[in-house]
Amino acid sequence: MMQCNVGHTDRVLRITAGSLLILLSLSGVIGAWGWIGLVPLATGIFRFCPAYPLLGMNTVKKK
Repeated sequence: MMQCNVGHTDRVLRITAGSLLILLSLSGVIGAWGWIGLVPLATGIFRFCPAYPLLGMNTVKKK
């Protein structure tokens, strides 16, 4: 089971940036590279970043 390691602010930024990249790609402003926005969008939605455990990071606030 994946444990959440993306906090609230991190999540909002990831979803916003990912959505913006995808929208810019769909409108033809930045081309096909904008589809890389799927990565931050997915990690924001699922609240899990596979790179964080490798880097020893966690942006979730501890209670």
